Parts: sequence; C-alpha cells; structure tokens
Amino acid sequence: MQRLYDFLRRHPTWVDGFWAVILFGISVLGGASVEEGRGTDLQALIVPVMLLLSVVVALRRRMPERMLLLALVVGLGQLVLDVPTGPADFALLVIVYTVAAVGARWASRLALTAGLCAAPLAQLRWPSPQASTAENVALSVILAVPFALAWVLGDSIRTRRAYFAQLEERAARLEKEREAQAKVAVAAERARIARELHDVVAHNVSVMVVQADGAAYVLDAAPDQAKKALETISTTGRQALAEMRRLLGVLRTGEHQEAGEYVPQPGLQQIEDLIEQCRESGLPVDFKVEGTSRELPRGVELTAYRIVQEALTNTRKHGGPNAGASVRLVYFDDGLGLLVEDDGKGAPHELYEEGGFDGQGHGLIGMRERVGMVGGTLDAGPRPGGGFRISALLPLKPAH
Repeated sequence: MQRLYDFLRRHPTWVDGFWAVILFGISVLGGASVEEGRGTDLQALIVPVMLLLSVVVALRRRMPERMLLLALVVGLGQLVLDVPTGPADFALLVIVYTVAAVGARWASRLALTAGLCAAPLAQLRWPSPQASTAENVALSVILAVPFALAWVLGDSIRTRRAYFAQLEERAARLEKEREAQAKVAVAAERARIARELHDVVAHNVSVMVVQADGAAYVLDAAPDQAKKALETISTTGRQALAEMRRLLGVLRTGEHQEAGEYVPQPGLQQIEDLIEQCRESGLPVDFKVEGTSRELPRGVELTAYRIVQEALTNTRKHGGPNAGASVRLVYFDDGLGLLVEDDGKGAPHELYEEGGFDGQGHGLIGMRERVGMVGGTLDAGPRPGGGFRISALLPLKPAH
C-alpha cells in the first residue's frame, strides 16, 4: 500500500487522468437526458465540451495556467452556443482551486474573477422560468459561493506550502551555519591547543639543548656530570616526543606570544588559584583532591586546568545568581579524573547536545578537542537533581 501511495505521489497526472475519465463518464450519462429534451442537434457540441473539460481535470497540475485559459474558452463557448451546463462543468471548480494553489498569481486572480462571474452569467443565459428576478439573483449568489470557497481553499494551501517551504529552507540554512560554526570553532580550538602545547615542547627542547651543551663542555673534565646531563636529555626527550605525538593532525596557525615572549601555561598547581578567583567573584566552589598527587605531563595538566576553567565559566554564565560548584580531582593509578558539578539552572539543551548554537557552546567543543588530544573521555550534561555536570578521565603516565 505504501508503494502504491508513493507511486501515485510521483505520478499525479495519472491520478488526475483517472478522475477525468470518471468525470467524462458521469457527464456522458448526464448529457443523455439533455439530448432527449432538446434534440440531437446538441450532440456535436456537448461531447466536445465534456471532453475538453475532462482534459482540464487531467492536466490541471501539469499545466494549470493553460488549463485555466482552456476552461474559460470552453465556458464562454457554452454561453455563446447555448450549450447547457452539466456535470462536466465541475471541472471549473477544480481548476479554480488548482490555480489558486499552484498557479501563477495572475492566473489565481483571473480564476477568482471568472469563478465569481460564472454563476451570474449562467443564470442570465439560462434563467429559471418559474423563478422571479430576486430569486434568480439569490440563486446566482448561492452558486458563486462554491467558486469562492474553492479559491480560498486553494490559496490557503498555497500559503501553507510556502510557509513550510520557508521553514525547511530556514532549518537547512541554520543547520549549515551551525556546521560551519562548529568547524570554525574546532579549527580555532585546535590551533589554540597547538600553540599552548608548543610552549611545553619548546621548553623541553630548550632544556635538551642546554644539557647537551653542558655535557659537551664537561665531557672530559667531569664524566659523571656529563652522564647525568645525558640522562636528563633522554628523559626530557621522551616527554617532548610524547607531547609531539599528541600534536599529530593539529594544524598550527601562528605563534602564541605576548609582548614578544612565550606565556607560561597553567597546570594543576594553578587550579587552586583559579578556584580562589572564582570564590572572590562570588561563586562558591568546593575543591577536593583524592589520591596521591604526583607530577604529570604538562599536556595533561594543561588539559585538566582548561576543563576546570571552562566548567566554572559555564557555571557563572548559565547557573544563575545562587549557583554553587564543586571540583573533584582524583588521581588513579592509570588516569586522572575530573568532576565538576553545580546546582544552578544548567546550560541550555543545545549547548551540550548539538555542540553549540548561534555561536555559543564552543567551550564544550574545545573541551572535547582537548580531551581527545590526550586520549581521554568527556561526559557533559544535566544532573538528575538539577544543575550541570562535567566529568573527564585523562590517561596519564608518571613524568620522569
């Protein structure tokens, strides 16, 4: 059944042709009585009229404007040649509706005018002999109502289709804009991550260069110091290599400098300062550390700091004036866990479900990019009891 319905929707002319055949058959049956009452001299005129009006129904959606003009010519021909109305004239109502729904504006206005004039002209041409003039006028008005209703219904369908088409176009445009904004946000965040991690790598390489120069200087005079310097180079090189692997695939678009010098990047030690700043700004924050704290790779520390920073920023933006937050930092054997919760209103659904709308929500996009860079996982969404919750697990290896 669904296949048949889809087939009929793809071939509307076939459907209209079917109804045209039905209308022609009914018109032939109804025209027999007219021929008996007025003679057979009308047969040569009635059959072409019925056939042409059936063609109007069959091709109404394929050529609405042309079928309207054909219907007008046939109607005028009926008036001039004194061909009485019959079931086939129902095609006039159908074409008025069709042109109002899908035809050009000029054709729609012409169909309304012709439809309103059709009934009065028919009453003038074939008045009821037993009715008074007032009754004929009243009957003309009554017969004009179906044409007016057909036009109103068709025009309403046109307006509704235009409205839905506009909604679909707007939705498609917003979807493209949202995708473009997300791509721009991802690219910008990747560039920022690359700049920040560059500082860590540059620091490690600088240490390696200094140690290498020192080892070469004391290689003969103090072999033990040279050996220790080489061990430092090896350890620092491994750290730099680990950070460089995380940078693979990230396009870097410039240097992150302020006043000509590289800016030191924050780590876990600066989280307490960040939380204190939030408290001073009026946001109550409860901070706890669980597990045995230890030194971590700078990339992991930077990621953890940025997640906490963005989470508390979102709490201030979306949590409301009376919101409070809690930050948990948990050291596992093979990972670092972060849990940031607040009891505020929570962020809008679009921010965490779609990744941002109208230029907003890019902080969460940045979080996911950062966590993905270190091979971790991130979960963000509303709390069951109200507020918002962000949890992250960052895999780590003890720094040498």
